[in-house]
Order: sequence, then C-alpha cells, then structure tokens
Amino acid sequence: MLFNTDKSEVMHFGFNNKEVDYILGNQRLSAVEEERDLGVIVDKSLKSSRQCTKVAAAANAVLGMIRRTFLCKDKELILQLYKSLVRPRLEYCIQAWRPYFKKDINVLERVQKRATKLISGLSEMGSEERLKLECGPMPNLMAALPYIGGALCSAPQSLADAHY
Repeated sequence: MLFNTDKSEVMHFGFNNKEVDYILGNQRLSAVEEERDLGVIVDKSLKSSRQCTKVAAAANAVLGMIRRTFLCKDKELILQLYKSLVRPRLEYCIQAWRPYFKKDINVLERVQKRATKLISGLSEMGSEERLKLECGPMPNLMAALPYIGGALCSAPQSLADAHY
C-alpha cells in the first residue's frame, strides 16, 4: 500500500511522549497540534473545546436563519425545524467528541436555550422559568414543550392584523 507523504501527518499524544520524528519514504512527516477528520476536530490533548465552539457556531447560525426566515414561531414549527436542522449539528459524531468540561457543556446548552427563546410565548419568560423547563446537561426541547401552554401563534388574517 502506498502512502502520500504530503497528506500524512503525525500527532503526538501523552505527557511523556518524546515526540520522535517519523520518516515515511524519504520525507519527514510534519507534526500537528490538531487534525480535522470527518468534521470532527481532534487535538493532541484530546479535549473537545474547539469542536464544541465550532458546533455551537454552526448551530447558532442555523437558529439565526430560522429566526430571520419564519415570522410565525409556533411550537410545532420550531420543534420540527430544531429537530431537522439544529439538533443533527449538535449531535453529529457526539460519541467521538462528547464534551466533559462544564464550560463545553454550557456552550452547547446556550444553543438550546436560544432555541427555546424562538418559541412564541416562551421568549417573554424570564431565564429562571426557561431553566425550569430544561432538564439535564443537554436539555431536550421536546421535554420543554409540554409545559408551554397556549404558546401557539395564530396566522394573521390580513396584513393589517400582523404584528412584526
């Protein structure tokens, strides 16, 4: 099997690693601090902080698009959009980069808190009420929705009735 030495790199793991130079063919392989493979960022300390911020930024961009695009934000619509557009970004390859630091978990929770603010009726609630609706380190929007009573947005009958 032939290896392309231009595409090959070395990442050294561990504290007692002597970081030996590796040579493939006639070329010395370059050492890297982090590598991205299949959309997952792995660094030499095996911490997932950079991956969490990348995923949160992508999910927040999608939430911003949803907020700008849809005028009526009833809970069924937001739930469907969240489940189909945002949640897959938050959960992609989570088995490989599962956050274990509290700061990384908070970054992902902020995305989900922002998603609950999009639902009409819930955005007027204070942060304490929204926090009561969330459960666990990775709150599930579906768990919060049964507690949101009467938050449906009715479509305006005419442009004069619409409140923007």
